[in-house]
Amino acid sequence: MDNIQILGYIGALIVGLVLGLIGGGGSILTVPLLVYLLGYNPVVATAYSLFVVGTSSMVGTYQKYKKGLVDFKTGLAFSFPSFIAVYLSRRYLVPGIPNHLFSWGGYTLTKDMGIMLFFAIIMLFAAISMIKKGEPEDTQSSGQPYYKTFFQGVVIGTITGVIGAGGGFLYVPALVLWANIPMKKAVGTSLIIVTINSLIGFIGDIQTLDIEWFFLLTFTGISILGILIGVFLSKFVSSSKLKKSFGVFVLLMAGYIMYKELQ
Repeated sequence: MDNIQILGYIGALIVGLVLGLIGGGGSILTVPLLVYLLGYNPVVATAYSLFVVGTSSMVGTYQKYKKGLVDFKTGLAFSFPSFIAVYLSRRYLVPGIPNHLFSWGGYTLTKDMGIMLFFAIIMLFAAISMIKKGEPEDTQSSGQPYYKTFFQGVVIGTITGVIGAGGGFLYVPALVLWANIPMKKAVGTSLIIVTINSLIGFIGDIQTLDIEWFFLLTFTGISILGILIGVFLSKFVSSSKLKKSFGVFVLLMAGYIMYKELQ
């Protein structure tokens, strides 16, 4: 095992710690780690991220369920349109994106660059949300018709499918604002959606990519260990302060990705 692999596994532990501490952000760390440190191309990195985040979120779902913080009915209502969109995105949309998107002057935008730039833009919005708002407030707004939930699930599922993210940072505010679920239960419920979406999206990738199972399972196992440690430490650390600090870090990472891809 060389130094780069060791650093990668340390990164996997950090990914788990972040998930355990703040309930999200795993893919925001996983994709850049796989691309820039371990040298995977963005399509493979986003696929691996789906497996890591999906499996880790399954562990998180169980932890939240034991505390009564999971609304299965609402979670499954969002999951159905979302996992269809994620699967179709990974099975057909991502493989169908041309390797050469466009050229302008002497600049050429490739598929890999486009995926990473889109990922950075989503990171930017997530960072601003975490820095400005911290935890979303609970709301007393009424529920919504299912056709709106279906449409929202399709949109978020497509975005998360393209960037290889679990989408927890998108689903939590959606569950609070649209489904009228209290914040703590929204975090737990979002983990169901993230688990189903990520793992089904990864199934779409299995059909188009060669998977390095030993590395992926080792990386995922270390991330799960990090989650268990993070869940324990979360009892002693302010979640709102963590989210804002992590938001600043994500903002810097988004800027770094844009710099790397556009230079």
